[in-house]
Amino acid sequence: MPQISSLEKVFVDQLKDLYSAESQLIKALPKMAKAATNPDLKKGFLAHLEQTKGHAARIKKICSGLNEKPTGKKCKATAGLVEEGAEAIKEKALPEMKDVMLIAAGQRVEHYEIAAYTSACSLAKALDNLPALKALSLTLSEEQATDAKLSKASVPAIAKANSINQ
Repeated sequence: MPQISSLEKVFVDQLKDLYSAESQLIKALPKMAKAATNPDLKKGFLAHLEQTKGHAARIKKICSGLNEKPTGKKCKATAGLVEEGAEAIKEKALPEMKDVMLIAAGQRVEHYEIAAYTSACSLAKALDNLPALKALSLTLSEEQATDAKLSKASVPAIAKANSINQ
């Protein structure tokens, strides 16, 4: 493994990690949508799938501008988060409970992505790469919006699940 010796190489390493994360989510989101029982939650996962494809395309474009390929690294954090989501999907649970579990799994992913995109934005800014900063900032805003939607969806989902226990 070659030594990382410049901030630009750190930036490229982070972009590859993000590209891997987005690629893994492109495979995981349809499964989460299929497992969701609430129609709005199902639609939300599918809408985020389309958005995630755009996120991957943005990273690919940034890497192209740097004469780099976005591939070659596996985001182990996302792999673990996707595995947790897969466990929630397989869990024997009432539909209302499963939806709450899927929302929680989705939020964990969003929080990781928010942290990763915040770091990538800081690197793009430090490198004075304004096109990358603009693209990454847009993605960061979309990830934050998705997290907010999941938070909003969790309130009635938890209330519904809680009413079953009463």
